[in-house]
Amino acid sequence: MVLTQQSFFFPSLDSIVNVASVPQRSVFRYPGGKTWLVPQVRRWLAARSSPRLSRGERKAGLFLEPFAGGGIVGLTVAFEGLAERVLLVERDPDVSAVWRVILNGQAESLAQRIREYSLTRDNVRLALAARPRTLMDRAFLTLLRNRVQHGGIMAPGASIMKDGENGKGIGSRWYPETLARRIQEISIRRDRIGFEQADAFAMIDFYKQAQNILFFIDPPYTVAGKRLYRFSQVDHPRLFHLMRTVRGDFLMTYDDTTEVRRWAADCDFDVEKVAMKSRQHTEKYELLIGKNLDWTRG
Repeated sequence: MVLTQQSFFFPSLDSIVNVASVPQRSVFRYPGGKTWLVPQVRRWLAARSSPRLSRGERKAGLFLEPFAGGGIVGLTVAFEGLAERVLLVERDPDVSAVWRVILNGQAESLAQRIREYSLTRDNVRLALAARPRTLMDRAFLTLLRNRVQHGGIMAPGASIMKDGENGKGIGSRWYPETLARRIQEISIRRDRIGFEQADAFAMIDFYKQAQNILFFIDPPYTVAGKRLYRFSQVDHPRLFHLMRTVRGDFLMTYDDTTEVRRWAADCDFDVEKVAMKSRQHTEKYELLIGKNLDWTRG
């Protein structure tokens, strides 16, 4: 399938996307998740269907997401057939355990374990205090922690929800049937989705001269000292200069700050603002960064 301009409605960069209109593919609820950006990623890929490009160039052979986290962008690309294959890369061993279990044939067992789990505050405290003995244990406990801690934050020090959403308490984000279904749907498409537990910089460097590859770069970015991720320390200037060396096209997304704009300017990258709404429902802008963002102005 080649994405065409008729396939989707593409909002302007000033339009805030209603995330309820975007299919929810990920099993994670992630601080900084990019569900709201999915329509713009589709727009980016649609621009590659131009008749001026050869058939081989119109659809990426590989879509690489080296800071995968919840993987919503890569999953969308895989589900909608917007690239031949998707490769998710994540350094965090806990998050990695989830992807490894789902994509290595154990998805049904994980889904069943989620369905059968009795979610009570006492059970959650006991579970999170235990040391996982198997990869399956680690995957389950990671998803449990992601769903019962404030904001989906899994960094050390995060606390368990007390009141939860609309006063529903600890179970306000625990949807066993929904989680099980998403796990199964991802597993069905595992022939299109690869996963590597690896360093993002090493993977970008490995693929930087590859042909017919697209990179989506969404690194953890710390603002005002807030640590939302276990591996939140990233050498951002180095990342910008590494992306300058890649042969394929890429799209980066960052908070709109003076230092980010300076890094982009140092590498002669295009920068455009895109509207979004934060978890606190505050309207704000983030930045899209790339070699050529002409598609954002069309």
